[in-house]
Amino acid sequence: MTRSLYITSPEGASGKSTVALGLTVLLGRTVGRVGIYRPVARAEDGSDYVLSLLLDQDGTDLAYEDCIGVTYQDVHDDPEAALATIVSRYHAVAERCDAVLVVGTDYTDVSGAVEFEINGRIAANLGSPVALVVHGHGRSAEEIARVVQQTSHELRQLHARPAAVFVNRCTPGQEAAVATALAGQNCVGILPEEPLLSAPELRQLAQAVDGELLSGDQALLARETRGLTVGAMTIPNLLDRIAEGTVVITPGDRADVLLALVSAHVSEGFPSLAGIILTGGLAPDPAVLRLAEGMGATLPVILSPHGTIETVSRCSATRGRLTRDNQLKVDTAVALFDAHVDAAALKSLLDLARTDVVTPLMFEYDLLERARALDRHIVLPEGDDDRILRAASTLLTRGVVRLTLLGDEPAIRSQAGELGVDISAARVVSPGDPAMVERFAKRYQALRAHKGVTPEAAWDAVQDVSCFGTMMILEGLADGMVSGAAHTTAHTITPALQLVRTAPGVSLVSSVFLMCLADRVLVYGDCAINPDPDASQLADIAISSAATASQFNIEPRIAMLSYSTGTSGRGEDVEKVREATRLVRERAPELVVDGPMQYDAAVDPDVARSKAPDSPVAGRATVLIFPDLNTGNNTYKAVQRSARAVAVGPVLQGLNRPVNDLSRGATVKDIINTVAITAIQAG
Repeated sequence: MTRSLYITSPEGASGKSTVALGLTVLLGRTVGRVGIYRPVARAEDGSDYVLSLLLDQDGTDLAYEDCIGVTYQDVHDDPEAALATIVSRYHAVAERCDAVLVVGTDYTDVSGAVEFEINGRIAANLGSPVALVVHGHGRSAEEIARVVQQTSHELRQLHARPAAVFVNRCTPGQEAAVATALAGQNCVGILPEEPLLSAPELRQLAQAVDGELLSGDQALLARETRGLTVGAMTIPNLLDRIAEGTVVITPGDRADVLLALVSAHVSEGFPSLAGIILTGGLAPDPAVLRLAEGMGATLPVILSPHGTIETVSRCSATRGRLTRDNQLKVDTAVALFDAHVDAAALKSLLDLARTDVVTPLMFEYDLLERARALDRHIVLPEGDDDRILRAASTLLTRGVVRLTLLGDEPAIRSQAGELGVDISAARVVSPGDPAMVERFAKRYQALRAHKGVTPEAAWDAVQDVSCFGTMMILEGLADGMVSGAAHTTAHTITPALQLVRTAPGVSLVSSVFLMCLADRVLVYGDCAINPDPDASQLADIAISSAATASQFNIEPRIAMLSYSTGTSGRGEDVEKVREATRLVRERAPELVVDGPMQYDAAVDPDVARSKAPDSPVAGRATVLIFPDLNTGNNTYKAVQRSARAVAVGPVLQGLNRPVNDLSRGATVKDIINTVAITAIQAG
């Protein structure tokens, strides 16, 4: 039977979507295919933002329309018919999934008591245990316990089974008292209040005040706001009161305030504002707007027809939402859930045993968890790239690594502010920092003196971002480096080859891709570095690839690939692979290796029984070594596209310290995974 969980709350504003997101991610890490089901949706047109958020997570691949039971109107028109439809459509989802998260209603339609009863009846008819979400905002521990006891009793009266309790939006510092008050209530998570999650986006404030965008970048309307300030004071006093992410509300005829705020926004030493709202319907003179735009600011300036008091009132009453478009909020919510929920207890309550299958999502999650436990420091030389900043925000928010970004600090922090990402925990270092350049140049010149490098040449060389980042590793200021989003592979790895050099006992730097298939992870090498390795080099690649596989909990069974299996083939290319196989056995007798072998014999048990029945590797290979770069690079791309595999890499191997290269087309997820891999290699 498909396992399911019904998440509901006895009230609105409980932060149920935060818990639902955390549960969706947890299920995706634990089982194969996760279903999301909304028994009563806001609408069928795709506007249910909670359903859209959850379906956007990895591990869920159902269509929006398949995950809806009925609408609120259907419940009003015929409750019994609506319930029958809900049950029928739920089972259609359950048949296609390993586990289903059922997300209850949002308390936007009828009275709380009636809506809670509707949720209880649905949960009982679906046979789904209930996860109850209760908010702790403004409540004592005893009050929270009374709400939990009362609503749990009501669920049982409705023949539903309460299985787990989450207390969300708890007053920070009150967690221990709440845990004591809820002893014996299956409380698996007490999440503190996180203001960012309820912070509205600037777009929401603009809508609330019937605002019109006068100037600035429309894309920045998606930025979340961190507070409101009324600009009804003198300029010096106002500038002392603005903070990062603030929205300033001021009368539209205060041109002095508008220009001062725009000047502060683009200046070093002042916070990055989220926006300015002008009140009273008083649009500034066009010359004033031209002057503001001429300062180079993309800061949104919004005009509201309402007075200042009404505008402040409307903004203050606007509560933010957790939506799929705001990655910072998503990262914050997942990190909050991970930090404050007892995942082991929850899985035990729901009888969620870990599957033997390893999906791409499970593998990627394990990467992040292992990197988090190691607490390594990674340097990212391309600090001014938007993708790097977005990845850095996710990595820092989820506590995966410590980071140093290279570049101009004021410019990078301003860029991050405009992107709406949080890199406050990152160190930002200029590659032209005189003290560090002097330190690095001395070391560089000493290492490269045999090549005729002068002190002056060393001074120039170390100010290149890739060389600077590599020197940070050599000087113990970072554990690893990831670059290449905006630079070539040669630019990224040449300083590492010159300065970091190969690890003891390794003569060759090579690469692998970690190929995440639907149910397992394979290691492909070499697909990015060595064009035509000889037999000795191919053996080195195989031994290094086996070591990399072990680093990532993949038991290495090495297939040395060729166009022929066993002894049937002849020719220079086959003989090279045959000799490489012999050298692997000689150099690393503890490894399980076989070859030459065709790809199908290596991975398909049926083919293996026919072509290589006595092979210890055939049909179950985990490390596949290609005879040349042409074969390897084309094969990984063919598998990636045709099998919809997730290709993580290239992962460089053989260096004394980890340095990894990104594709210039790398996505934010690629960068996150590569940083996690680098941290694990450094560990």
